[in-house]
Amino acid sequence: MKFLIALIFLAPTLTWALPIDWHGTLGFDTTSINNFRRLSKTTDGSNSGNAGGGGTQEVPLTSGAKDNANFQTYIFRLEPTIVVNDSASVKAELSSGYGRGGRVGDSSTVSSEPGFANSLYPYNFSDGNDALVINRLYMELYSDAATYLIGRHTYGFGLGALQNAGEGTWDRLPTLRDGITVKVQLSSFRIEPYWSRVGSLNSLTKATRAKEYGAALIYDSVERDLEFGILYGKKENAQFSTEELEGTTVNIPTNPDSNTAYSSYSNLGQTDVTMTDLYVKKNFGNFDFGIEVPIMSGEIGSIFGGNSVKYNSKAIIAEAGFRLNNAWSFGVKAGQVDGDSGSSADFGAFYVHPNYQIANLLFRYNLRAVSYPDGTNARNVFDSYINNARYVRLNVGYETEKWKWDGAVIHAIADQTAVAGTTAYNHQTNKQFNANYSQEDDLGTEVDLNFAYKWNSEVTVSGAAGYLFTGNYFGYTNTSAAGNTVDNSYILQLRTAVTF
Repeated sequence: MKFLIALIFLAPTLTWALPIDWHGTLGFDTTSINNFRRLSKTTDGSNSGNAGGGGTQEVPLTSGAKDNANFQTYIFRLEPTIVVNDSASVKAELSSGYGRGGRVGDSSTVSSEPGFANSLYPYNFSDGNDALVINRLYMELYSDAATYLIGRHTYGFGLGALQNAGEGTWDRLPTLRDGITVKVQLSSFRIEPYWSRVGSLNSLTKATRAKEYGAALIYDSVERDLEFGILYGKKENAQFSTEELEGTTVNIPTNPDSNTAYSSYSNLGQTDVTMTDLYVKKNFGNFDFGIEVPIMSGEIGSIFGGNSVKYNSKAIIAEAGFRLNNAWSFGVKAGQVDGDSGSSADFGAFYVHPNYQIANLLFRYNLRAVSYPDGTNARNVFDSYINNARYVRLNVGYETEKWKWDGAVIHAIADQTAVAGTTAYNHQTNKQFNANYSQEDDLGTEVDLNFAYKWNSEVTVSGAAGYLFTGNYFGYTNTSAAGNTVDNSYILQLRTAVTF
């Protein structure tokens, strides 16, 4: 690592030997979320409702009873490319902290346990434990037959609902592969087989190994403005794999209102999950649309703190847009993301990649990380996923040479809710609970306004505002039919980023 740091600072004197192309991004933002708990009260009842909060949607409130969140963060990516010769390059992405950055005013090495869904899917984010984080470090080898990516590299597929390379300026969590991807071009088709090692902590034997492998087949025709593909892959964890899963170590208590403590993290254990992801994108002049359908199946280990269960879940993600002229555009996004019913026989929840978002508030932030962002059970505010939802987003955009404006309305309802007298599942805390009362499915309606001002070709100043008319889903407590009284919430955000 010290050699790598030295190489960075000595690079200008070494360019005569190895041409290095430097790119990167540095951005700072400030965010204010009014009433982040989406409730009218300012007392903490998040530990009620069955087994340490398993049956309540209430977000914890820290000391001081302040329900407004205010934080500043940065994002940093330094992306050198070393051209070795005509058939080989070395590429890297260097950052700091977890999620390509950190919070202003705190140590850049503050990290987080990766989010719950990261244990289930092949997102494989960097853990952020090092002061200098290597998100990518790989060689790219070129031959007449194929291009080979060997080492730690990012990967995206389709609309980015399952595997997302994080190429946007403010994308925090790219999908990583520690292994090899081969890209074979056959006319308009690409075949991309891959193999990746996820981890083998505590042992280099097969007992703790976690790996992924599979292949993608992609058809991309510029003449027809058509692209479609299928990704088929496997993720396998050995029995003693140490991938951790939050909140999974006790069964449903006999007394549904008891405060039996959950251990915060436990090992997922042996899994054998199959990913099948299909997508299509097509342009018709000024109109374009895309759809992606990722499907998960197989065995998923100790998801409920016991033996492995069957895994069956999917999402349907659709996008469409129409450009009226150079200034005005219109779009729609809609989706169905499976939730879990609470049955111990199988697991049915799907978590969309955290880089894929549809709103400024809904699904955007891990609100449980506002009150307790660090410590033993560290959480990161950006570990948040679209899940257990049916949604639609309508937007209108206006664009000039310097300015870009986007207004949107988003409405969402839950796919699965608690039903009185049955076992239910809390998608935010990964806990089963016995439902005493039935839960409403309205997640809310949000109105958003975003802008971006291009100061010059490298510097962009942008902002976002959103107002959420909170749905009664978030008022559920499992301790009374009425539950908590929900309250509306809004967000204001300002960003500045330089790309080079």
